[in-house]
Amino acid sequence: MEIDSALFTSPMITAFKEHLETHFFQLKNEPVLLAVSGGLDSIVLAYLFSETQWNFEIGHCNFSLRGKESDADAVFVEELAAKLNVKFHLQKFDTNAFAKAKKVSTQMAARELRYNWFEEVCKENQLNYVVTAHHAKDDLETFLINISRGSGIEGLSGMESQGDFVLRPLLPFSREEIAKYAQENNIKWREDSSNNSDKYLRNHLRHHAIPALEEAAPQFLAQFKKSQQHLQESANLLEDYTALLFSKIVTQSFKGYDLNITQLKATPNTKAVLYQLLKDFDFTAWDDIYELLDAQPGKYVISKNYRLIKDREVLILTENTKEEDAVYRFASTQHELHLPDLKLEKESVQDFKRPNTNEAYFDLNQLEFPLIIRKWKEGDAFFPFGMKGKKKLSKFFKDLKYSTIQKEAVWLLCSKNDIIWVIGERTDDRYKINSTTPNLVKFTAEYD
Repeated sequence: MEIDSALFTSPMITAFKEHLETHFFQLKNEPVLLAVSGGLDSIVLAYLFSETQWNFEIGHCNFSLRGKESDADAVFVEELAAKLNVKFHLQKFDTNAFAKAKKVSTQMAARELRYNWFEEVCKENQLNYVVTAHHAKDDLETFLINISRGSGIEGLSGMESQGDFVLRPLLPFSREEIAKYAQENNIKWREDSSNNSDKYLRNHLRHHAIPALEEAAPQFLAQFKKSQQHLQESANLLEDYTALLFSKIVTQSFKGYDLNITQLKATPNTKAVLYQLLKDFDFTAWDDIYELLDAQPGKYVISKNYRLIKDREVLILTENTKEEDAVYRFASTQHELHLPDLKLEKESVQDFKRPNTNEAYFDLNQLEFPLIIRKWKEGDAFFPFGMKGKKKLSKFFKDLKYSTIQKEAVWLLCSKNDIIWVIGERTDDRYKINSTTPNLVKFTAEYD
């Protein structure tokens, strides 16, 4: 069933169309997924998109948090999609179970579930963006929430109207404008009963803090928008400055990036610069990070996906991998083995040639298969080739002046409980060969 556009009249339609033409013109023909909850904002957005004849489909998440009410929301949105003659996508989640398993709040769980599913739907249906109904007061609420969390300038400069994956075309409009449009055109929507509760910080701000601010300063929302524009301009300037500093302070290194501590300390506002360089890597323990500048080598701070390690005169930023417990087996019948960052090949040879550091020769009869390939751990020791006696790997690495990252990258080749090769560095003297060794086997290591 097509909608008669003559039924829908409001100054907001004109303003919305002008906004799309000015800020989203290049995306007008891009197929998108509208995130529609059934509430006022997203329902109005769906009608506005229908008015503009944008190519869109509707996606609805049933989070199973309000029983029959949640199910009724899904039916309502599906009926709207049929009325607007657009394709409908529905996903039902057990949000509470997911939140419990992930040990996160219900709101965080719902957000992760929602956007992961949106991305799947877009990929499967060749849709280029998700469009949400965030408006000006949503932006204000987020601003106040971020203030309460001690956010930096990026958390205060506002939601992006165009991100890599999400579009927010209602950001310039107030909820009052959206509600007026719905009332003038007799548009129905669903009320979420959970929005009446002050359990969540966002709701408490919406019900109490923001009305008080608007009562004290009637033009508060309009002035807030101007302030955010100034903050965004300052954020852009800061990004440009950080980009200039990056080339002076940061260099790419083995499995990561090195931040030069001397350069950092010589730069004014060191802490702010360090924050700008690292803010996109999920770190939260900023006081601990600042203390790394004067900490002992080996100290580190971790985030969900990254580590920052103090190593002499640099801070090393690397991915937070967990390979230390990984154990691989090399069977006697195998000719090669692929590990993270390493390919190990085995071949029988007739003649011995002086090996380079990535090659090692052994007497096949002396080896006990399967051989074990693993990372080093504290207490490991071997008998370095050409030396007398045992040496701990920690001391061996110290002599080589290995950084923490370099030590963690090393793989060991073991026969039974013996380390026979610190791969890429030294074999064990007990397993050395001579001119009369009958069954030579050669190992070649290739690091990625």
